[in-house]
Amino acid sequence: VQLQASGGGLVQAGGSLTLSCTASGRTISSYHMSWFRQSPGKEREFVTAITRSRNTYYADSVKGRFTITRDNAKNTVYLQMNNLKPEDTAVYYCATSAGLILSSLRLKDQYNNWGQGTLVTVSS
Repeated sequence: VQLQASGGGLVQAGGSLTLSCTASGRTISSYHMSWFRQSPGKEREFVTAITRSRNTYYADSVKGRFTITRDNAKNTVYLQMNNLKPEDTAVYYCATSAGLILSSLRLKDQYNNWGQGTLVTVSS
C-alpha cells in the first residue's frame, strides 16, 4: 500500500489543522493506521493510531487535542489537530504495516509502509 500525506502548513499557536493520509494500491479497511512525527534532531515518535475496529490510541502529549479518524470508503485517514503548540512543529508521517499487532502500534520499527511526510509549523 502506498501512502500520501497532505494538509500540513503554518499555523499560529492555538490554531487547528487537519492532515489527510490517502492510500492507494490496497484498501486500508484491514489495516491499523498510525501517525508519527519527527522534529529536527529528534527521533520519530508515535502520535496516534486507529485500529481496523476504530479503537484509537494517543501519545500523552497530544491526548485531548488531536483526533484520528478513518474513512475506509475514501481510503483515507485524518488527523484533526486542535490547540496546536510550538512543540507540535514537526514533519508528520502516516504509516501502516501488514500484520501489525496492537502491542506494537507505538513502535516505529514495526512499520514498513510510510507516507512521504507533511510539515506542520506552529508559530508562537
